Amino acid sequence: MQYLKWKNDNEYDGSQINPSWAFQEFGVKDSTIVSWIGPMNILGDNLIDYEDVGLDIKGDKMLHFIVEHFDEQPGNLKLAYHRQRMLVMITRDKLLNYGIKTTQDGDDIFINDRKLSVSIATASISSMKIHFALNITTEGTPSDVNTSALDDECMTLSEIEQLQDEIAKTYIETIDTIMCDITKTKVF
Repeated sequence: MQYLKWKNDNEYDGSQINPSWAFQEFGVKDSTIVSWIGPMNILGDNLIDYEDVGLDIKGDKMLHFIVEHFDEQPGNLKLAYHRQRMLVMITRDKLLNYGIKTTQDGDDIFINDRKLSVSIATASISSMKIHFALNITTEGTPSDVNTSALDDECMTLSEIEQLQDEIAKTYIETIDTIMCDITKTKVF
């Protein structure tokens, strides 16, 4: 699995959740976690969560992660959601290292009952995908959602970029150790 950084200020519009996006964007033939800082404005055609139809899913500045796994075909939606929750828990652990206490409800992270994250998992015939993002600012977030942001917690851009690397690297290490455990375990 490879960790790639996309140019900051690119907008997440939902099209990046499409299968093989990292291959098309970067030419990488591997499972990937791609991260960048930028706005989010998901267009109607790119909404994949039935509960979000008709809602504004946007923010002016967010820390994004796009994960794609090719280790099962067709992609396994249940496994994609398990991995999504694992990414959420890794993020919560890393935020705690910065003194930021959070709570979790499903795939959502909250600070003082205010929503910090957005996320979705999906599967295709060829892969499993996750989009996960944290608000850096509450500017541009939907007015009908009580949101929180990393800058509310006084995180500097340098700290956010360090957090970005820590989350991605820990996710990869966790996946790698699971694969190693599978290869060394006797099965019956």
